[in-house]
Amino acid sequence: MKSILATAAFALALTTAPALAEIKIAHVYGKTGPLEAYAKQSHVGLMLGLEYATDGSMEVDGEPITVIEKDTQLDPAKGKALLEEAYGDDDADLAVGPVSSGVALAMLPVAQEYERILIVEPAVADSITGENWNRYIFRTGRNSSQDAVANAIALGGEDVKVATLAQDYAFGRDGVAAFEEALATTGAEIVHKEFVPTDTTDFTAPAERIFNAMKDVEGDKKLFIIWAGGGNPMSKINAMDPSRFGVEIATGGNILAALTAYRELPGMEGATYYYYEIPDNDVNDWLVETHMERYDSPPDFFTAGGMAAGIAIVEAIRKAGSTETEALIEAMEGMEWQTPKGTMRFRPEDHQALQPMYHFRTVVKDDVDYGIPELVRELTIEDLPIPVRN
Repeated sequence: MKSILATAAFALALTTAPALAEIKIAHVYGKTGPLEAYAKQSHVGLMLGLEYATDGSMEVDGEPITVIEKDTQLDPAKGKALLEEAYGDDDADLAVGPVSSGVALAMLPVAQEYERILIVEPAVADSITGENWNRYIFRTGRNSSQDAVANAIALGGEDVKVATLAQDYAFGRDGVAAFEEALATTGAEIVHKEFVPTDTTDFTAPAERIFNAMKDVEGDKKLFIIWAGGGNPMSKINAMDPSRFGVEIATGGNILAALTAYRELPGMEGATYYYYEIPDNDVNDWLVETHMERYDSPPDFFTAGGMAAGIAIVEAIRKAGSTETEALIEAMEGMEWQTPKGTMRFRPEDHQALQPMYHFRTVVKDDVDYGIPELVRELTIEDLPIPVRN
């Protein structure tokens, strides 16, 4: 009888004991659409970051991590609704995403309304941590100013004259504005700007306007291209022989698939966010080795970014000892953590992650089917005077 009562009491204790706490992370990102490749990399990187930071347990202080995926389809209204669903219906402790800057701008007010953290990765527009920012927004991805300042350092100079070509939405317009501001500090000057729809495939007319604007300009003439997703204009414009007007094409880094176009431009310089052979640290070594083993390919641009976000989440929860929003904000402001790019630091003023960038020169090798962004020099956090814009 005593044995039966003991067994019954134990069973009752199991049924009435509180359930193990769960850390819910919503990944709200454009799984389908023109930026699908970026999204896939970002999600793989996020999961690898969580794995790396938890030594494979996918737990923080004994609490399991659950990742909820939601597809914005690159629609700002859908992204906004899905983030509301993640915070409201799913009770997500925090969210990560999206890919598109336009979608991100629609999502920012939701984080403020629900008083939950949104880690922006990899959307780039300055306004996300600038004029549209609120205190619940942290960004592990780089912003337009980081791209701009790094590329200005790589390309600028007293005699440099620049035309720009960019997509006509937040990413492109913020990128050009930041680049123009950064170039001015080097003595360089933007003399012409072209903005085209994101789905443009025929670049004949904008290229002709650029060539006409540049043909009589004196100096070291460059066409700087800011582009995301498919339809990259670099090859098409290069086929129009800009060199006949003394114009050289220049651009920042990109994903491996896009680097095939760089093969046509050996010696081209710019600045990149990430290339898997550049950073020399233990986190990147693990990422490269693990990604090669599992996917038979090296990690890409946004894989590194997703991993940085995953590690940041784990480090922040450990530091805060909680998933409560105010505790996380206190823990994350000024927080430094190790990523595939080395040290990142959340700036307290706007929660932008300060991070290294890389001045590169394109090298062509017979056994590689894309232009390799070979390191010229690492641009450290201290080398990059990134303005606060909020």
